[in-house]
Amino acid sequence: MNKTFIIILIVLAVALIAYNVTLVNFENLFEGNSIIALIGIAASLCAIVLLLIFITSKKIQKKVNKD
Repeated sequence: MNKTFIIILIVLAVALIAYNVTLVNFENLFEGNSIIALIGIAASLCAIVLLLIFITSKKIQKKVNKD
């Protein structure tokens, strides 16, 4: 994958987090649409972590292939 494509995916995940935060009702966190928004936030955070792990593994792979 291209590094710019991964960065675009990370930006989209951050945008989804921002959108889902607006849907959360902080008075009733675990009822109605708030739970769906919390699940969306958690999924976006997982996607960001996976993409960062992928970037790190590509850097390690480049260093191993150099030697």
